[in-house]
Amino acid sequence: MGANSSKLEKALAEAPEDERYYGLENFGNTCYCNSVLQALYFCKPFRERLLKYAAALPPTTEENLLNCLAELFNQINSSKKKTGVVSPKKFVNRLRRDNELFRGHMHQDAHEFLNYLLNQSCELLEQEAKASGQQLQQQQQQGGVGAAAGAGAGPAAGAGASPTQAQGCSPQPPITTWVHEIFQGKLVNETRCLHCETVTCREEVFMDLSLEIDQNTSLTSCLRNFSSMEMLDRDDKFFCDHCCCLQEAKKRMLLRSVPPCLILHLKRFKYLEAQSRLRKLMYRVVFPMELKLANTTGDDPAAGDTLYNLTAVVVHVGSGPHHGHYVSLIKSGAQWLFFDDENVELITESQVQSTFGSTSEYGQNNMDHGYILFYERAGA
Repeated sequence: MGANSSKLEKALAEAPEDERYYGLENFGNTCYCNSVLQALYFCKPFRERLLKYAAALPPTTEENLLNCLAELFNQINSSKKKTGVVSPKKFVNRLRRDNELFRGHMHQDAHEFLNYLLNQSCELLEQEAKASGQQLQQQQQQGGVGAAAGAGAGPAAGAGASPTQAQGCSPQPPITTWVHEIFQGKLVNETRCLHCETVTCREEVFMDLSLEIDQNTSLTSCLRNFSSMEMLDRDDKFFCDHCCCLQEAKKRMLLRSVPPCLILHLKRFKYLEAQSRLRKLMYRVVFPMELKLANTTGDDPAAGDTLYNLTAVVVHVGSGPHHGHYVSLIKSGAQWLFFDDENVELITESQVQSTFGSTSEYGQNNMDHGYILFYERAGA
């Protein structure tokens, strides 16, 4: 990166002193991984908790995907130089050992990787919390309550393990890890029977929201459609527990609570049954730099006024789902940066807006499309 690195350092003279801007080496087809890792690194709530987790890890900790990620982030964060290139080889090797989907050299989906990484991180933290709880229980049984006081202060602390859970109290609430605290929100699936007017609610959790898209639309419109009313009739009737039979009903999905960091996935890859293949939708979807969740929140009206700032965009470059390239656009302070594997450049907000998509259906003149959007709650 040499001269480019020096040039970038000069351009970043006004950037936060403690921030680092490092490209990531590509191992043939790992742009899907690099683009997501950059977005997560610049998600400050996630980075800060991961570095704190890394600092508390015992030296003899067995290698896993989360501590490999923590090691990578710590390597970047502790670098003396402001810019450069690092190799995520250890993380990629661990990823490929853990999941055969990412072992080959085929084009991978950045959203699938993001889902896997967040879910695996939660699973590993839950395992650590359970192990910590079991250790605490054993120490209590041996009368070592005093020695057990520090047992819950390991890297998974804050993951919901408590002495009452360790003692086997039933029912146990699900473990909430710090990854859940940052990214998890709640949906309520609300169904109203049109015969008896009984409303049935089912709560669901999410780590990101996948949104259907249309041509020449906006993110706000996509969110509104996500929560729009759906009619259940004919072959799709709803079984009403109150009526004890199938009935026509209306259903909608509402946001019950929203996380500090909101990840939105634009569903740009659609399966065409007539052609038996996936197709990329080049549609123009305008996403704002500041987002309010008006008209989407259920129980908490105040949540509709929550302001989110756009902090990162994972962009898919290419005409189809089985080939192409991923890059990420990151906001750091007041500046936007372009991360393309090893390369890092300053860009303008208008260049971010160029990834909205094309006004024509097939968009041959524009192959760069916003795919995964990262928003952070103002003040988070």
